[in-house]
Order: sequence, then structure tokens, then C-alpha cells
Amino acid sequence: MTGVAHVTVETLFHDMASDLGLEWVAGQAGGQRILSSETVQKPTLALIGHLNFIHPNRVQVLGCAEMDYLRRLSPAGLDDAIGHLFSTELAAIIVANGEAVPTILLDAAERCQTPLFTSPLPGPILMSHLGHYLTQELADTDSVHGVFLEVLGLGVLLKGDAGVGKSELALELITRGHRLVADDVVELKHVAPETLEGSCPPLIRDFLEVRGLGILNIRYLFGETAVKLQKNLKLIVELVQPKEIGEVGLNRLDMVASTETILGVAIPKVRIPVAAGRNLAVLVEAAVRNHILKSRGINPVELFIHRQRAAIDGAGK
Repeated sequence: MTGVAHVTVETLFHDMASDLGLEWVAGQAGGQRILSSETVQKPTLALIGHLNFIHPNRVQVLGCAEMDYLRRLSPAGLDDAIGHLFSTELAAIIVANGEAVPTILLDAAERCQTPLFTSPLPGPILMSHLGHYLTQELADTDSVHGVFLEVLGLGVLLKGDAGVGKSELALELITRGHRLVADDVVELKHVAPETLEGSCPPLIRDFLEVRGLGILNIRYLFGETAVKLQKNLKLIVELVQPKEIGEVGLNRLDMVASTETILGVAIPKVRIPVAAGRNLAVLVEAAVRNHILKSRGINPVELFIHRQRAAIDGAGK
């Protein structure tokens, strides 16, 4: 289930006021103005930035250069500039560097009910902090079913039908020193063009449900190092019955790399047949190690084929 994330200006203020030294000086009536992931997609409407009278930003940062520019304008020019600024899809204004706020800016913010903040921090630092915050809060989201772990430093999602053994496999991996992120429900955020960040809903954080044992608290059982709050998803391991794969899926050379697309990002996927006597934990670890090698440009299949061709060519001479 995907959704459009949004955050109000009031929420942004409460979350960032302490870190950024924000003070709300005007426009309190506009606290419910919304910044959403839909607004970010507009090509000519940046989310946050310095003053630009051609394409103003949703969150407008006024630093020393912008305030000097406004102070140099004639009264008529200043009226025009402020009027143009507040005629756009503006969510909030932040005056940086502890600059004094002109009365005309305060009056316009009150009249248009646009939140106006001040901060002692320089504009670039403000934009860096706010950009990171809004990237996290406004990322496209999706929830998927499975068990999400950190295996050998890599974010791995275990998938498969109910009863196939995902939780038991996760428990064995945890006993081998790997870390639990989420069980049953995994919340994914599209935080960068090719990056999905996975986390666990707060209600079920640290818990793993294992058939026959019930609900286990992994943090209490194995300690703080056995759990992790979030991790970037890099590999999907799907547990399947052998009959579901068939002869094609059991191709030893596995020439075609499998992927699964989530939130527009193609995630590499490995399908492991489940059968009695198979050590699935070892297989998952091997799959992760193999994926790490491939990400470094080392493909065992290609190396094997190259060696085989070299041997055939050598024998034919």
C-alpha cells in the first residue's frame, strides 16, 4: 500500500525548532499549511531554497544576501517584491543569520497567514538540515509483508508464503549474529532515487513471532546489538517450494538476474527452494556474500563461463 506523505508547517516547526533555533514571529494562523510529496514533484517549484523571484520555493530562506537586496530597494520596489513573494504557493519563510525582520515582511506574513520564522543559523546550514528532514518526512512510502534483517551489513528482506519458515530462518540468522529490523510489516521509504529505507512500525518494534514459541522480544533475548531501527533495502530473498520454481528456475547458471520493483526501485531478488535438510541460514549468508561480490563487479557465473570457454579453446588447439 503506497501513500502520499505530507507534513504541516506547524509540525516542521515543532520538530526542528530546538535544533535550528527557530522562533515563530508572525503568521501563526498558517500553521496547518501542508508540504507534501506531490508538491516536490513540480519541476519549477523547489521545496526549499534561497529567495528566487522567478521561481519561489515552498519554504523560503532569506539570508544575508537576500535581506541586503531587500534593504536596497526603494519603498515601491520593496512593496512589489514582497507582494510577488506572497502571491506564490508559499508555505513558510525563514529569516536566517539572526537578521532583523522588516516591518513590511511581518505585516505581509500576518495578512497572508504565512508562517514567518527567524533563526540564528546561516542559510546554507538551515537548508541542509531542513532538506534532510523533509526528504525523510515526504518520501513516498509502501508497506510490504516479510521479515527485514541486516545480514553481513546488508539490508535483506525475507519473503514467502505464510508458514514457509521466514520467522524461523530469521531467528537462526539472529543467533548467528545478524540483526532484526522488522517482522511481519516492513515500512519502506523512497529516500533517494535508487534507495529504499526499511523500518518497523513502532507498535511491533523488537518483536518476532515464531510458530510454536509465540512472540519473542529479540532485544531482551539477544541484547541491543541484535536489533536495528532502519536499514536500506539491498536484497530480497524469497523462500519458495521447489515445485514453484520448476526446471527453468533451477538453472544452475542462473543467467537472468531477477529483480522486484518497489516504489519504482528495482531490488535484486534471489529465490531459494525450501526443503528438508537445507541450511537456509547458510544459503542466505552465501546469497548476501555473492550479491556483495556482484556489486563490486565480480560475477562468479561469468568467471566460470570464461574459464570454461578458455578450456574449450585450449583443447581445440
